[in-house]
Amino acid sequence: MKTQSQPLEARRSANYRPSLWEHENLLLLGNKYAKEDKIERAKLLKQEVSRMLDETEGLLEQLELVDNLQRLGISYHFEREIKKILTNVHVRHVGHRKRVDRKRSEDLYATALKFRLLRQHGFNIAQDVFGCFFGDGLDDEDIKSVLSLYEASYLSTRFDTKLKKTIYYTTTRLKKFVEMKNNETTSYVRKMVIRALEMPYHRRVRRLEARWYIDVYGETHDTNPNLLELAKLDFNFVQVIHQDELKSLSRWDVNRLEELPKYMKLCFLCLINEINQIGYIILRDKGFNAIPYLKKSWADMCTTFLKEAKWYKRGYRPKLEEYMENGWLSSSVPTILLHLLCLFPDQNLDILVSYHHHVIRNSATILRLANDLATSSKELARGDNGKSVQCHMHETGSPEAESRAYMREMIGVAWEDLNLERNSCWLHQGFVEAAANLGRVAQCIYQYGDGYGSPEKAKTVDHVRSLLVYPVP
Repeated sequence: MKTQSQPLEARRSANYRPSLWEHENLLLLGNKYAKEDKIERAKLLKQEVSRMLDETEGLLEQLELVDNLQRLGISYHFEREIKKILTNVHVRHVGHRKRVDRKRSEDLYATALKFRLLRQHGFNIAQDVFGCFFGDGLDDEDIKSVLSLYEASYLSTRFDTKLKKTIYYTTTRLKKFVEMKNNETTSYVRKMVIRALEMPYHRRVRRLEARWYIDVYGETHDTNPNLLELAKLDFNFVQVIHQDELKSLSRWDVNRLEELPKYMKLCFLCLINEINQIGYIILRDKGFNAIPYLKKSWADMCTTFLKEAKWYKRGYRPKLEEYMENGWLSSSVPTILLHLLCLFPDQNLDILVSYHHHVIRNSATILRLANDLATSSKELARGDNGKSVQCHMHETGSPEAESRAYMREMIGVAWEDLNLERNSCWLHQGFVEAAANLGRVAQCIYQYGDGYGSPEKAKTVDHVRSLLVYPVP
């Protein structure tokens, strides 16, 4: 008996390589340096660092200590002490401005470091703190001060027009410095300059930066051995935690596979189970039912995927604005951040669930555009719809290079608006920092290419190994 069947429509494939990370190999992960006897040593070191924070008095010494703690990845142990220091710094800054406005009382290095740390931690500090340094006065500054101003300028908002202009000047100065041969500046400063030009500290993934800085910090002339030892111990302890979490995430219930006839049913059931489990934990710990919000966020994201599929099927090419209205939602950032927001106390989910809050939108914009810049050419080659770059090219008639430059400008504007929200929005500062961290992760993954589709070519493999595989000796 003959049967007739509909021919299956060929599914487009990205031809991604198989995963490099086998479950069996993940189970073997470990860190020989994270031993029980090191726990007590770490406790003693934390007490010593806490004492240092309480006893350090000079403004510059306090700022440099806080900066080193952040760069070494151990500042989270001392949030109370750091908050106290920066609050006092801000109070002195406000009082000093009232007495001697616009007079140079600190050098550029200290002023820029103060500006960056205060802005990063949500304190209001205006760009006019640099008033006496703007203009020709910058030409006489040493490279360490120029680097400090360069890093501070990436904490600017769209209203800090004068400070934003210094990015071009400082970048030029730093590039010339790197090109110089046989200069007498220390290896430490040179490495910091090269690192900053690749990506400013404000936009870097904190854990990756900590791993890099642990190796570099020892080259400074005033290395504090207690800070360095604690940073190494802490990195290894945290790595073990991440390894254990990774082992749990990589497990699959193979007994369920035989019961499920289609892969989409498997995906759907896994997703529903996961949402319900997260909702149960939130209800147990926070006292409210987040499941309706979580389900809606996933449904909304899938709707954006469907719209993109319809665009492809119809051969429709949206304008950039229409593409971004859908694209920042399809980036998955709103869904990710909503799950995280549920963990913070006293947050209004009815307002946030609309996804229109600037913090969420700017973080999503960074991820969407960073992804498009790295992947759109290959996706177009395999028959996909054009992304933001191609939408802008088609709409304006611009060449690809100009459209890519415009996308990078949009990323910069999104960062500026995130900086503004850090100081002005009602959301928990931890949530705002998490939104910024998503932007940092996006730029890290796509900085050198498609870090997801071709991880070995985009340094993703190196990053994963440095964080999850290789301990700090």
